[in-house]
Amino acid sequence: MEPIRKLSRSIAGKVALVTGAASGMGRATAHVFAGEGAKVAVIDLKQDRVDAVVAEIRAEGGEAEGWALDVADGEGIIRVVKEVEARFGGLDILVNNAGLATFHGIGEDDYEKTWNLALDVMLTAHMRFVRAALPLLKRSGEGRVVNVASTEGFGATPGNSTYVAAKHGVIGLTRALAVELGREGITVNCICPGPIRTGITAEIPDEHKEIFAKRRVPLRRYGFPEEVAHVTLSVVLPASSYLNGVAIPVDGGMLVKNA
Repeated sequence: MEPIRKLSRSIAGKVALVTGAASGMGRATAHVFAGEGAKVAVIDLKQDRVDAVVAEIRAEGGEAEGWALDVADGEGIIRVVKEVEARFGGLDILVNNAGLATFHGIGEDDYEKTWNLALDVMLTAHMRFVRAALPLLKRSGEGRVVNVASTEGFGATPGNSTYVAAKHGVIGLTRALAVELGREGITVNCICPGPIRTGITAEIPDEHKEIFAKRRVPLRRYGFPEEVAHVTLSVVLPASSYLNGVAIPVDGGMLVKNA
């Protein structure tokens, strides 16, 4: 019999870039990765919020640096990736997490503005980060890309077509890049959170969250950002080297529940 291969479950020493890392799932992911020994590039829109997360990670003994960036800025993405390389010497893990809520009916006057914003931030930015980071991910030898979509990437909610279209696009991009980049040893996977307690859902009253969860989610509650972050961690482990092109729901069983 062949011996059982010893596969590493450590990302210690790896360099990880996380967008949308100043709050919610991105912040949790940055903390979880740093806690596992990764060097984390914290990327978000406002410098003060980035600095706060970097300070939190360092206070816990982790290693992190922060960059303020609007991910809709294509030239800014190229600049930041180069600066991350200069600071840490490379890049092994890319987590495209930045997002925003964009509820707009298709008949509203500013619909196309919202459409463009949704795709710029939640789809085009993912592509641009992969393109900018590609030489570094190839050089890594164990490059990992995780695109954060949503359960809205599998279905739709009325009045949310801008967000839904972007998230369907993220799943499609993930699958296409998994096929294209697999030959380079780079895995590309997608995390699809369901109802999670983040800034985007903070305005939903708790009683409405409870009603929704009891009706739709088998676990009968909203999830926490840390629960999503730990799934993301599992996907980027060296031992996850044969996981490629999948879209993983992290939704408490919501998608598999019959109405």
